[in-house]
Amino acid sequence: MCGDTISDRMAGPAIRSWHMAGELGREHDVRLVSTSACDRPGEGFETAAVTFDGLREHVAWADVAIVQGYLLTAAPWITESDVLLVCDVYDPLHLEQLEQAKDEEPDEYARIVAGAVNTLNDQMVRGDFFICASEKQRDFWLGQLAAAGRLNPRTYDEDRTLRRLIDVVPFGLSADPPRRDGPGIRGVVPGIGAHDRVVIWAGGVYNWFDPETVVRAVDLLRADVHDVRLYFMGLKHPNPDVPRMRAATATRALSDRLGLTGEHVFFNSGWVEYSQRQNHLLDADIGVSTHFDHVETAFSFRTRILDYLWAGLPVVTTTGDHFADLVDARGLGASVPEGDAPALRDALRRLLLDPAAAADARAAVQGVRDEYTWPTVLAPLLAYCRDPRPAADRLAGIAAVRPPGMQAPARRWSVGGDVRTLVLYVRQGGVREVVRRVLGRVRRLTGS
Repeated sequence: MCGDTISDRMAGPAIRSWHMAGELGREHDVRLVSTSACDRPGEGFETAAVTFDGLREHVAWADVAIVQGYLLTAAPWITESDVLLVCDVYDPLHLEQLEQAKDEEPDEYARIVAGAVNTLNDQMVRGDFFICASEKQRDFWLGQLAAAGRLNPRTYDEDRTLRRLIDVVPFGLSADPPRRDGPGIRGVVPGIGAHDRVVIWAGGVYNWFDPETVVRAVDLLRADVHDVRLYFMGLKHPNPDVPRMRAATATRALSDRLGLTGEHVFFNSGWVEYSQRQNHLLDADIGVSTHFDHVETAFSFRTRILDYLWAGLPVVTTTGDHFADLVDARGLGASVPEGDAPALRDALRRLLLDPAAAADARAAVQGVRDEYTWPTVLAPLLAYCRDPRPAADRLAGIAAVRPPGMQAPARRWSVGGDVRTLVLYVRQGGVREVVRRVLGRVRRLTGS
């Protein structure tokens, strides 16, 4: 079950769900359902777009349900069902919201972050099996599971490593190498020629990234590398519920002020089709991803870097996260300090102008790529679904109790929050859904 759009243009959560469904569909009957939108037929599995209430049919059909994001908050009745629940927590929502929502008014900021915390706590209490993106993330989630009372004699006696409770399933990449089957960037985007040196920023431009430092680095680099071209692959998220973020607007404004837009920096204002992204990636010389040094970074898993590995690109990134450590340890390119435009310029210049350095990085990428193919990374999930079972403590009837101190705080209603909620309900099921939700709220408030 996915809250993102399933279509030709997909972002990370939908891509991950799509490939999970594909691999699981080789062995099981699988349905991939989206509560946002779906217009892409499955490949060995069924697809559908449903309202949150419409999920009831699919949950009743399933032996195992895989959830991510805010789905349990929007459909809390799932926690009372008998379905075996796999919680995909590869995206630490509460850490993400500390960055994404920090421009909100203080009360709204606190409400949004608390909502993300409660969403994840609900999953910690109810889940039968958890998957996350890295060993570092797993350590983090073990702490939250411990706070939820899930590290107990039942789960420990079943498996002292606790791998039967939570295991690592990174984001993956296709086992098939990319093959060009259409136009990409060179000779297509006005201002980018067939022989220019292209640095690509794949994926969206979000507030927890630092794209402005890349723009400043290109501004410094153009004096030495006149044909450098930086291409941002997508500014408009395919999920209409995801707003264009401050970082995207600020990056475009900075590029304009420096006189780079259309000369050295280029923006795709839409989103590249998932099945066509290889044509853009194969036109690049380097893949870049920069971010800030904060807690979200420390526990993140930058999925766009997997596309760089898939396309065989040297990677230049900021220090401080899982992939920066991998880049340094395996020689995949270079990592640079946060916000250091001169250091980033130097790293880009070396990989663009030194053929031997670029060749070494590309060779190292080839050696790492097979470790992240979808069939490889999904192995723990595939193993669980071959032998699904309730978590040891839930089987004993002791798991689904929220420990003291984890009670959800009272919801503070606000005009802005209610308007956003209204829009969400309209998208889910139209006027009837709004009426149903309003009546439910009235019953809760009046106790009737």
